[in-house]
Amino acid sequence: MSWGPFAEGKNDYFTNETLKEIGEQYGKSVAQVALRYLIQRNVVVIPKTVTKERMIQNFDVFDFVLTNDDMEKIEKLDQEQSLFFSHYDPETVEFLTGLGKKTVKP
Repeated sequence: MSWGPFAEGKNDYFTNETLKEIGEQYGKSVAQVALRYLIQRNVVVIPKTVTKERMIQNFDVFDFVLTNDDMEKIEKLDQEQSLFFSHYDPETVEFLTGLGKKTVKP
């Protein structure tokens, strides 16, 4: 499941040349290509946006299919680390899992 598939635009996400080139083949945006890639990998995507136009665009990803070549090109973009935080950092894991909270007994 992907709650933030666009990584808030970090690392020049929306200007990525590979995603732009693939999108041009289908008349789609970088965001649409990214969503389609995840969907084809059976990842549930929940993109965040506050604009109606982008919401409509985010749903408009079911009228094309990425080729195996497209999928491989996109897969090579993976940097194998989160753009938000390290899942391996003990403090982050503790914070996210609530292990660091002290419970108060009634």
